[in-house]
This record gives sequence, C-alpha cells and structure tokens, in this order.
Amino acid sequence: MNTILVVNAGSSSVKFQVFGIEDTAELKRLIKGQIDGIGVKPRLRASNADGRTVIDQTLEAGKAADVAAALHVVADWLRQEVRTSPMAIGHRVVHGGPDYDQAVIVDEGVLRRLEKLAPLAPLHQPNNLAPIRAIRARFPQLPQVACFDTAFHRGHSALADRYAVPERLYAEGVRRYGFHGLSYEYIASALPRVAPKVAGGRVIVAHLGSGASMCALAGGRSVESTLGFTALDGLPMGTRCGQLDPGVVLYLIDQKGMSAAAVQDLLYRDSGLKGLSGVGNDVRDLLASSDPRARFALDYFVYRAALHAGMLAAALGGLDALVFTAGIGENSPEIRARIVEKMAWLGAAIDPAANASPRPLISAPESRVAVLVIPTDEELMIARHTLALLSAIGGRAGRRIA
Repeated sequence: MNTILVVNAGSSSVKFQVFGIEDTAELKRLIKGQIDGIGVKPRLRASNADGRTVIDQTLEAGKAADVAAALHVVADWLRQEVRTSPMAIGHRVVHGGPDYDQAVIVDEGVLRRLEKLAPLAPLHQPNNLAPIRAIRARFPQLPQVACFDTAFHRGHSALADRYAVPERLYAEGVRRYGFHGLSYEYIASALPRVAPKVAGGRVIVAHLGSGASMCALAGGRSVESTLGFTALDGLPMGTRCGQLDPGVVLYLIDQKGMSAAAVQDLLYRDSGLKGLSGVGNDVRDLLASSDPRARFALDYFVYRAALHAGMLAAALGGLDALVFTAGIGENSPEIRARIVEKMAWLGAAIDPAANASPRPLISAPESRVAVLVIPTDEELMIARHTLALLSAIGGRAGRRIA
C-alpha cells in the first residue's frame, strides 16, 4: 500500500502520522506517533490504527540531538519496523504569507520564501521548515508538500483582510491572515456529517488550545478570524498575549528600553495565561489551582472568548451554531460551559449532562444556537492536501525514504 507521511514539527518534538492510500483513493490512518524531548531525553512513541502501542522507547540524547536527527530516527523506524516508505510527505507550515493560498509542493524557491516569514511566526515557522530542509538534503526527489494554517482564510473580503494602514504596507503583505486554518477546514468538512442542519449556516468555531483562536464560517467558508498578521492577536493563549494595543509595544521599546527581540520574547513566551496567572499556561493546572491569579486568568480567557464570539456573530449577521475544538475546547466542559453562559444573549444554552458526555451536540433543547464539540484532525487535512497535489501531477512520486 502506498503511504503518505504527515509531519508537524515543533522546537522539541516531532509529531507524525502515516496514512495508507487505499484503492478507492481513501486515506486510512496506519500510525500515529511523536518523538519529544529532542536534544535532552528523546522519547519515541507510536500507536497503530487500533490504538495499540507499537513503540515507546527512550533514546540516547545524541541520537535525536535536533529536529533533523529526530526525523531520521522516525524514518529509520518506519522503514525497518513498520516496513513503509512514504511516496510523499505533508508538512504543517503555520504561515504562507501573501504568496500561498493553498498547499504547494516545496522546491528551493518556495522554501526560501517561507523562511522569510519566520519573523511573523517565530515559535512555529523555523521548526516547521527545519525537517523540510533535512529531508531535501537526504532525499531531494521525494515530494514534500507545505500545507498552510493561513490558506483557509485567504478568501476573506477586503474589509476583513485589511488594516487601516497605508496601501504600500498592504502591498508588502501587512494584512490579516488568520491561522489554525487546517483545523477550521477540517471542522468545515466534518459539519455536513455531524450537524447537517447547520453546516451551511452561520457557525463560529472556537479552536481553544495552547494556541487559541476563533473563526466565523458562512456556508463552510471562513469570513473572519480573531487572528491577524501574526499568531499574537485575538484571544489570550497559553503564553501569547492575544489582542494588545500597539501602543504597548511602543511603550516597552521607548519607555522601558526593551529591544525588539525582548518584546517578542515577552509577548510570545511570557504573556497570556502564563503571564496573568504567574502559575503556568496549562488550563488543567489553572483549574486545579487555588491561587486567585489562576482563577483570574481563566476568567479573562472566558471573558475574551465571549467578546470575540460577539464580534464574529456580528460579522455573520447572526449565529446558528458554535463548535468547540482542540485541546481545551474538546476536553474542558467547565470552560465550554462558562463561555456559552456568557453567550446567552445570542440564544446559546448548554445541557450540563450532554456537556459532560462524549456526545457532539451539547446544547440544551431550548437553545436557539446548536453547541457542538467536534475533535479536530489537522493531520488528516494535511494528508488530503498532499494526496490531492500528487493526483494533480498525475501521481508522480519521487524517491521514497529508503
């Protein structure tokens, strides 16, 4: 069976999945795994399609000293133990900039353009691109596909896309891109199956995790997002500040004497729930904490989510459904309930019993807004885009990992 490898690389971990391509051109998930603790205490874990663990091994630090080395470990394990060599690799790339509104096969020119966007996504872009470089060096003929978190939002109207800055800056690419697009695209594709009555209507999707944003869907298409030029805007996140008056940045530089690098570090790594609470950035820890700062951080998160939901409902001209997804959205009934409570003015109401269950529909019978929980699947979207591009070029595949 031909396979596609999906890679989502971070600074200290590489998540990967292997999808088989069946005769019907359907994708079947075969392997799901990750290697984390890169450079310190690497650990390779993976499970098969049935959820059974097929490897859980701690490695010597030198064997996975960086992301490139970790990916070689994964490739060798897939070839030797799983006996699969992918015909292509799909990668999550956070920022596609103004040049890319859909997935693209990576060549040297594409890679150079994407590397220039690193300052707009410093936590993600360099780590997303590192394995692409490593694989190109070792297997230059193996097709690699970049799938962008910004692409799903590129159909926004000019009113949603622009900032009130001079035209020359817009022409240079200073615009509202939006992120988490692979997640929103998956939810849009799943809604006709999960909730057909609202799939074509006015839907807000709340992708709530360590990185958090919300998106307005009309007829399954993105029309507005809480994230903009970079992944700092909108909702407060685990360590990122969310919406911020630009004057704060000017103040930090002019009055506090901070360098641009120091401001970047503050806003990306030491703000958000971590900065507000002084306790940490994990919602589970904050919910369990008795520290009043932890409670305040969660109150702030809920308040801002409800505020942005109102903004998105205005963009849609009303609301038919609210969908929660990602780590917090899928796993925290308390946060879901608190956000919906603040959206009662829109006609949203939650059923406590349903909210505590694994059912997708959690709204109360009297709710005028359908409230749902739908697990996201960004990796499947990446595999779909990769397969579509391979099909578009006639199924030509390069050298496999061997």
